Amino acid sequence: MLVIILGIMVAVLDGTIVNLALPGIARELQASPSHAIWVVNAYQIATLVMLLPLASLGDLVGYRRVYLVGMAVFTVASVGATFADSLGTLIAARTFQGLGAAGIMSVNAALVRLTFPSALLGRGMAINSMVVATSSVAGPSVAAAILSVASWPWLFAINVPLGLLVFTLGMKALPFNRVAPAAGLRFSPVDVALNVLMFSLVFLGVDRLGVREGGAGASHASAWLILLAGLAVGFFYLRRQRTLAVPLFPIDLLRIPVFALSMGTSVAAFCAQMLAYIGLPFLLLDVYGRSHIEAGLLITAWPLAIVVMAPLAGRLIGRYPDGLLGGIGLGLLAAGLALLAALPAHPGNADIAWRMALCGLGFGLFQSPNNHTIVTSPPAHRSGAASGMLGTARLTGQTLGAVVLAGVFSFWSPHGGHGPVVALVLAACCAGVAAVFSTLRLKTTGPHG
Repeated sequence: MLVIILGIMVAVLDGTIVNLALPGIARELQASPSHAIWVVNAYQIATLVMLLPLASLGDLVGYRRVYLVGMAVFTVASVGATFADSLGTLIAARTFQGLGAAGIMSVNAALVRLTFPSALLGRGMAINSMVVATSSVAGPSVAAAILSVASWPWLFAINVPLGLLVFTLGMKALPFNRVAPAAGLRFSPVDVALNVLMFSLVFLGVDRLGVREGGAGASHASAWLILLAGLAVGFFYLRRQRTLAVPLFPIDLLRIPVFALSMGTSVAAFCAQMLAYIGLPFLLLDVYGRSHIEAGLLITAWPLAIVVMAPLAGRLIGRYPDGLLGGIGLGLLAAGLALLAALPAHPGNADIAWRMALCGLGFGLFQSPNNHTIVTSPPAHRSGAASGMLGTARLTGQTLGAVVLAGVFSFWSPHGGHGPVVALVLAACCAGVAAVFSTLRLKTTGPHG
């Protein structure tokens, strides 16, 4: 479990750890900010497009093997990023880092399922969920600590000894698959190519819509063309998947009602989280006049509350239906977000902190039971596919949240107060939708309700 936790921690952390260093990287490597953003995008795209293919490969050749190769690629790529002397070299290294991270993330939950006996799996998922949740928001804080004493290459250099440690321990500790692959499972290069093309085009189209400068007509039109091309590839790809006995994009799992509702819950909840996490700094810094340190400490109440709630949520799994626990948690998240949107004109730090903590408690209560259902509702020989979908749902929700926020900020300024408040209201609505999805699981048959 230590190997699994350390691996998922570095893989998730590296998605956001570079953000704070981008201005310095652009300046040192003599690149424009619009080109430097690809240091982040390359990692995210490479991870997103390979989650499902590598999850399927895990079902076929073993989760342990995919995880260890992923960790090896991630570590070697970190060496490349550390010594990169041009933006192109750094982006290439980050692409391979993302491929390694996809190997780690794609089979992460499947390995947790193999590691814990079924009676204790809820606690294992709670530990895993807590690490993912805190790592996904800790990137800027960790980066600030490193950059205060060292230059940006050290953001990647710290991965090397950690990666070697995880790989060495993993060779000894990680379990082998216990069940044979599903009959008819195969690794099709055509399906992999279509999966990569679909997610890449959709991500690029969405990204260009979000960051277009001043709503320029030409870039706006090209963004829509890229997005529509991605949707067209997706339509063809998913139709092809429907004819396969064991599809790469697990349509067969989405036919399980409780699994499909859990995926909808996850996408909507992470959309809410992203809307809030990008919008809140604008609210605290520009509207309420908090310093960067004060804003950082206030926002920290959210992940700290997740850390407090996650172990309790793990103990409640099995005693109460996952759908009920998730519904209550997401109701608390929606309430916390709505209360943040309704803050008075001059709130005290305590007024802000307890609302942040309420959001974190709600998110912590939702995530572990929801992940538990996603991982355990499919048959054991499809654990890899379920694990891949868990990561895909999180990244899809976060991408959707970033796009919605870009749309909000194009109508309402992020600096005047209206934009962040609208973002928080929409985040509360997304959390409410997620709560409905979660509660609907109580009507489905099966042990996870």
